[in-house]
Amino acid sequence: MEQNNGFPVTDAPAAADLSDLDDRINEFNADRTGIRDARYLSIMLRSADGELYAGLHGHSWGGCCEIKLLWISENRRGKGLGSLLLRAAEGEAVRRGCRMILLATHSFQAPGFYERHGFSHIATLEGYPAGHAEIFMTKDLRPEM
Repeated sequence: MEQNNGFPVTDAPAAADLSDLDDRINEFNADRTGIRDARYLSIMLRSADGELYAGLHGHSWGGCCEIKLLWISENRRGKGLGSLLLRAAEGEAVRRGCRMILLATHSFQAPGFYERHGFSHIATLEGYPAGHAEIFMTKDLRPEM
């Protein structure tokens, strides 16, 4: 572990530390807003031998759902699995009372995929990472009037 200004810096944090940090920020957010419905939303797909081949991870809180990660193994891409995962997450978000879903994707990842699923572009951060962009997207989950 390295030191930076006297602080320990690591590129391999313990899972328990990350979980503890997550719990503490959720507690802070709940104390400040009075909204105490934060929950993870995860779908992990594994082969018969236990190997992860696809997954989606995010959370819901305060009527919003955020997708943080969506990944499909190379050999299973292009078969509709991403669409199925996204629809399952959206269905669960609606079941939890979410009115919107949001995410960030990089320009080299899947902005077109999300657009085809009804997501709208709301902002772009150019140069993250260098030579590319991070694209912020959202989708309204409320039924149309």
